[in-house]
Amino acid sequence: MTSSVRADLHIDGRRLSYLDFGGTGRPLLALHGHMSEGASFADLAAGLAPGWRVIAPDQRGHGDSDRAPDYSRRGYLDDVLALLDHLGLDRVAILGHSLGAVNAYQFAARHPGRVEALVNAEGPVSLDPHGPNPLAFVLALRDQAPTREALVEGLGEMAPFFAGTLRENADGTWRLPFHPQDMVDSEDLVHGDHWDDWLATTCPALLVRGTQGVIPADQARAMVERRPGTRLAELDADHFVYTNDPAGFVEVVREFLTSATGPRRD
Repeated sequence: MTSSVRADLHIDGRRLSYLDFGGTGRPLLALHGHMSEGASFADLAAGLAPGWRVIAPDQRGHGDSDRAPDYSRRGYLDDVLALLDHLGLDRVAILGHSLGAVNAYQFAARHPGRVEALVNAEGPVSLDPHGPNPLAFVLALRDQAPTREALVEGLGEMAPFFAGTLRENADGTWRLPFHPQDMVDSEDLVHGDHWDDWLATTCPALLVRGTQGVIPADQARAMVERRPGTRLAELDADHFVYTNDPAGFVEVVREFLTSATGPRRD
């Protein structure tokens, strides 16, 4: 397993935490989805080493990063820009899953000179702004408890999904790695028509779709056909493609990055 170093930067007094899996390879910024964190990319980092140095932030309101005053599209993208500037990285490949995928291609649309290649894992370009919020169920979760055991018990049937990511507070109490209301607010704000952003860039792109995921097959075909330089990889998985099929995900991403950016230059 590839080791990582956790570090922070502060943006307007708010901590943004990130994991740097290190190495001398070219930088790949990896953005997780809702209710996840940078550590979820450990298998990807190990699979892509040593050719790629994976840097994976805990996006605002997730993991070890502080809650933010808002979860707007601009807020997420400003965090990405601040992190790249903090690390002195002028140009990177960028990969995202779900929320992170939308953030990735929107960041590329606004800062095309900073992105050499783009991997979109299960990030739709059209999300119904009037449909039900699929994360509304988290509002029923207990987000804080005096002990870890009490918090796990309070999670009920959701405990297997979150028990391994719980955080201890400075006062000895325990919390979820996100605040439920933040996730609902963030999900609402990611919905909409993002076709213009997806089509705004010309860098090589890979769309990774789970055959049981959230991107309809016809939308995936249109995303590839309408955007030059885009290829499609489908995995027999649900929305969580990189955790359901870690080996398959690493394989398609490695092949794409190698062909899109050329062999490693030492």
